[in-house]
Amino acid sequence: MAESNSSGHGLTTPPPMSPCWLLDFPVEHVLLVVLNNPKSLNCLTTDDHWSLDALFQWYDNEPSLRCCVVTGQGRAFCAGADLKEWDRSNSRVSKGGPGLKVMPQSGFAGLSRRGGKKPIIGAVNGLAYGGGMEMVANLDLVVASKSATFALPEVKRGVAAIAGSLPRLMRIVGRARAMDMALTGRAVTAQDAQEWGVINSVTEDAPADAKVTSRPVVKKAMEYAKVICDNSPDSIIVTRAGLVSAWEDGSVEHATTAVMEIWQRRLNQGENIHEGVRAFVEKRSPKWVGSRL
Repeated sequence: MAESNSSGHGLTTPPPMSPCWLLDFPVEHVLLVVLNNPKSLNCLTTDDHWSLDALFQWYDNEPSLRCCVVTGQGRAFCAGADLKEWDRSNSRVSKGGPGLKVMPQSGFAGLSRRGGKKPIIGAVNGLAYGGGMEMVANLDLVVASKSATFALPEVKRGVAAIAGSLPRLMRIVGRARAMDMALTGRAVTAQDAQEWGVINSVTEDAPADAKVTSRPVVKKAMEYAKVICDNSPDSIIVTRAGLVSAWEDGSVEHATTAVMEIWQRRLNQGENIHEGVRAFVEKRSPKWVGSRL
């Protein structure tokens, strides 16, 4: 797979580029992001977080794209932060030098605290540890291969999972399971993660030599993405905003009010609401246009 497949199905702006990822557009309106540091299990540096933040901001603002899938090259989804970088930074600090740059507001990989507009689906092909698990806890949908594992092993390294996963995990799996996972640092299987509500579905493992786009976990994620892309791009953004508002605020009424007062007007002013109603009346499939919300 090339670093950026130019068949981007009518992109209006070029994507930002970085050696930490590969980009592909295997399905119309869908962006595939492949974390590309397999020798280090796709660990990410501080600069990578900022680069990925820029990439996902571009995705949100690119009208031709409606859904995104994130996966990892090699046998890992993401093993977390580059601890060698942390060690170098600690050494500099002990000598009076500067420490690591602060992460972007969107968090680890630009995902662990991301709000954003459009959905992002995780295709977890292997271990998701540390920052990888922090990403998973805030993705919109997650598919995992049968052998994938999930863990927050920070306590084993003298650090803490501070990129947003701890409160999210508490909400997702409940107090007992969150305490178990975060305080012991133990790994959880894909089957348990599905039972706990961390992920949506589990697929068969891929052969070791399988191309990224032919992996069952990526194919399943693409199935979700295709279904999402069949719907109105404006409606997806507004619906997701309603769900995220409730997640972040904790109040059903506040979330409802936010959607009605902020997003309903934008939805009504867009082309897709009129096209959807017209297509229903005319008994045909709607022809959506890229969202400008």
